[in-house]
Amino acid sequence: MIIRVSLAVLLLAFGSPAADRPNVLMIAVDDLNDWIGCMQGHPDSRTPNIDLLASRGTLFANAHCQAPICGPSRASLMSGLYPSTTGIYGQISDDDLRTASPPMRDVRFLIEYFGDHGYKTMGVGKLFHRHAPEGVLEESGGRVPSFGPKPPIRFRWDSGRTQTDWGAYPDRDSLMPDYGSAKWAEERLSQNHERPFFLAVGFLRPHVPWYVPPKWFDLHPSGTLSTPAFLPDDQEDVPEIARRLMSVPMMPTARWAIRTGEWKNIIQAYLASISFVDHYVGEVLQALDQSTYADNTIVVFWGDHGYHIGEKDRFAKHSLWEESTRTPLIVSAPGFAGGKTTQKPAGLIDIYPTLVELCGLPRYERNQGRSLRPLLADPKAEWDHAAITTYGYGNHAVRGERYRLITYEDGSEELYDHSNDPNEWENMAGQPGSEAVKERLRKFLPSEEAKWSPVAPYDYNEYLTEAFLRHRRDP
Repeated sequence: MIIRVSLAVLLLAFGSPAADRPNVLMIAVDDLNDWIGCMQGHPDSRTPNIDLLASRGTLFANAHCQAPICGPSRASLMSGLYPSTTGIYGQISDDDLRTASPPMRDVRFLIEYFGDHGYKTMGVGKLFHRHAPEGVLEESGGRVPSFGPKPPIRFRWDSGRTQTDWGAYPDRDSLMPDYGSAKWAEERLSQNHERPFFLAVGFLRPHVPWYVPPKWFDLHPSGTLSTPAFLPDDQEDVPEIARRLMSVPMMPTARWAIRTGEWKNIIQAYLASISFVDHYVGEVLQALDQSTYADNTIVVFWGDHGYHIGEKDRFAKHSLWEESTRTPLIVSAPGFAGGKTTQKPAGLIDIYPTLVELCGLPRYERNQGRSLRPLLADPKAEWDHAAITTYGYGNHAVRGERYRLITYEDGSEELYDHSNDPNEWENMAGQPGSEAVKERLRKFLPSEEAKWSPVAPYDYNEYLTEAFLRHRRDP
């Protein structure tokens, strides 16, 4: 560590071009689906600040996580390696990342790689599963240890094994952890930095519980809200393994929410949480605009995965369907025109090589993603790639520009045509003529898969617990 830092300082002292490289502001938002204005995921969303960022950059409207839960999604993004390479299929603590599997032992995490090349690295909030492994950040603002504050008694949902609940709480923004994270980041943007910086800001909302102060609920009166499209027998044409894999018994169902009249209340709370975090994203962006770094800073904004808000009879992530895997990704970079949208498939794993290339750093050979720079230059560029999401050993979704193929460990499949079926209601996998499409998408599947890392267990449902025990890596 001492040698690496000294080398960076030495390079800068002798006039390395690193001093002229762009800064990076990376903003991560937890459990954010496509319910933002620029993605038109819900007609009642109010996200003026995220939408403004999209108008300044490129919106990757077909971007997907590499795992539909926080820990493995962020581990993949930060390491530049697929879950099928690392064996990180389940939740994992930051301190266990280095020992998760052989490929992780000497990996250089995204932020760390920038530090290796002379950048001042700073971070606050939820960046990895909790905050960041020891030594990754030069300056850390930390993260509060919970998703609080929380009321003494839950408002509406208390099934155990989940923090899911919703309601207006507490009474003011300053009590929310994200408020503190925004202020910490704003302070760093007001300072003078002698080196180019990589500043990472991780916001918690709209992760459950959906508690934010009342004024954010007031923006979204529940009686006026529309509910997502819902087909009660939607899962009748999916394989049995799909129903087991996507099972989240501790979460509400749409049937329950309809029966109890809570669906619009949940939507109100989720939209309120998004509007809350949008405001603090805006405060950080305004601080950048008012700083001396405004014209030489790349901004990348991402959510770690999507979230079902009643679609497919579930309120959860934890699936290989569109609502769980699709997530916002916006890149705004000096020299590239803004206000562009691309429908080409992209993965969060592509952020690492993209930032490396945009900042003129040496290519990191371990990266398994690809730079999105061609799509920043031309949103309709030739792009023979797909986005891959993995949920437990042997289960993958391949998302192309039009189709989604899901393959399961037992050989079962689902296939959806998004040009005709955006809700993924009709499984085409067994229909005549589907084989050519499936074969084209299968080529993107991993050729080999790592065994499940013993430090990344999973206990949300019975199937995944069984899978972990079957496929865990030998010590």
